[in-house]
Amino acid sequence: MDIRKIKKLIELLDESGVTEIEIHEGEESVRISRYGTAAPPAMVSGGGAPARAPQEPAASAPPVTEERPAEEVVQQGHKVTSPMVGTFYGAPSPASPAFVEVGARVEIGDVLCIIEAMKILNQIEADKAGVIGAVLVENGQPVEYGQPLFIIE
Repeated sequence: MDIRKIKKLIELLDESGVTEIEIHEGEESVRISRYGTAAPPAMVSGGGAPARAPQEPAASAPPVTEERPAEEVVQQGHKVTSPMVGTFYGAPSPASPAFVEVGARVEIGDVLCIIEAMKILNQIEADKAGVIGAVLVENGQPVEYGQPLFIIE
């Protein structure tokens, strides 16, 4: 695909309210998103690795000192941990409300979040009924296997 076409697509994206655009020409494809590598789960598609436009730098993770209080909360309730390595999404799309928020009542089987791993979106469900006491991960943040995601009180 011609670089001039890609630049034109980037300009089109900037001028419009569109958050993501994907174009296929034969076997070539390009996807340009305002969300960088943390694309909204509802818009992630399978297929080859598309070329990406330059993105703004992502916000850095909060300092470790801010995470320590959350770790103290971890011991006070039931931990829901990540069953895999992937990217955490707290809502089905950026415009949608979060699956759960602190203070929300959940039952066993309720969807808490989505973890994207290898372009597959995996719904993480509550394994215990209760009230969400803490959300320990930010939207779009990478997570590790066994990393605490939520505290259910």
